[in-house]
Amino acid sequence: MAAIFISSFVVALSGALMPGPLLTATIVESSKRGFITGPLMIAGHAILELGLVIALLTGLAPFFQLPMVFIVTALAGAAIFLWMAFGMFRTLPSLRLLPEGNQEKRSHPVMSGILISISNPYWIIWWATIGLGYIIYSQKFGLPGIAFFFTGHILADLAWYSLISAAVAGGRHLLTDRLYRGLTAACAAFLVVFAGYFAYSGFSGLKAIL
Repeated sequence: MAAIFISSFVVALSGALMPGPLLTATIVESSKRGFITGPLMIAGHAILELGLVIALLTGLAPFFQLPMVFIVTALAGAAIFLWMAFGMFRTLPSLRLLPEGNQEKRSHPVMSGILISISNPYWIIWWATIGLGYIIYSQKFGLPGIAFFFTGHILADLAWYSLISAAVAGGRHLLTDRLYRGLTAACAAFLVVFAGYFAYSGFSGLKAIL
């Protein structure tokens, strides 16, 4: 089971290191909320993944492997990321780093972690393939095996995103409002790119089955 834990940690870390929508949102929110953003984002991410693991264990793996699931998730994810990017661009003119205790209302990082994760079709694909393989192997050791796998997986995400939040929060005193707007604009642009890629993937998958 030690091998399950270590390999799960390394595989998950390799995925966490790749830039994506969750990382983009974490960087933006960490500049406002501070270090706690990363752990809270991953808490939401972990809640969603725990639910998915339970679903896979109860026999829903074939459903998540259906091409239509990928297509619907990709197109819905593209729409959500475009909506997020539009909101970020819209607030740029008045955006500023507010002092603690005077922050505008925003989505809670836990909810953001859930929404952004489920909007990523490649997150579902990973769990329907690599993640499912890990679950099947870990089941040989019963619930402890599943627990070791899941713990290693989540700890990798938590370690990396906590590091990112700490780095961004630590540099908050260096951020001017102008730099903050630039950072937000860059992250919004990345979300547009992700949305475009997800939309292309979704329509390509739809075209393939029609």
